[in-house]
Amino acid sequence: MNDIDERLKKQLSFSLEIDKEKNVFRRTHLSEKGRNENDAEHAWHMAVMAYILREYSNEDVDISKVMLMCLIHDIVEIDAGDTYAYDENGIKTQKEREDKAKERIFSLLPDDQKAELIAVFDEFEEYETAESKFAHAMDNLQPIILNNSNGGADWREHKVTAEQVYSRQNKTKLGSEKLFEVIDNIIKENIDKKNLK
Repeated sequence: MNDIDERLKKQLSFSLEIDKEKNVFRRTHLSEKGRNENDAEHAWHMAVMAYILREYSNEDVDISKVMLMCLIHDIVEIDAGDTYAYDENGIKTQKEREDKAKERIFSLLPDDQKAELIAVFDEFEEYETAESKFAHAMDNLQPIILNNSNGGADWREHKVTAEQVYSRQNKTKLGSEKLFEVIDNIIKENIDKKNLK
């Protein structure tokens, strides 16, 4: 690769680095009682869902930006590790771990692309734009539909309460009232089935 220019070398280095996201496993299992999903699968699934479900966004969104948010939002977990949604101790150090990882990983890119992707990552984290709210709705809906397809097994295994799930899922309303209705129904069904306390 000696004859490749420096910019392309950096882009290829980043491209190889993000392959490591496939080795970050989440607590959520694939549908139909599959193995634990990895971060890359979660991101891909969210991005496709965002495109398919875009009509349910509360506001008009730039769907390409939403999809990019979905695809890069967990890249930092290559270094920071996956923080389970209901792990109170892990959540306390999550931002610090992810900020450090964000700087290292996106610094592999040329400066202009580093700035661009960090801006998109930060916009997702700040939860203020229509795009970030809808991307978060996908981040909330995707594991819910997987867990529901598995009979609530992940919730039972980790002794998750309905209050904990609602606390996280109530923010889905900011991105999509309609998709929150779906989530609300899933939560209520799982309370009735005793999968959520």
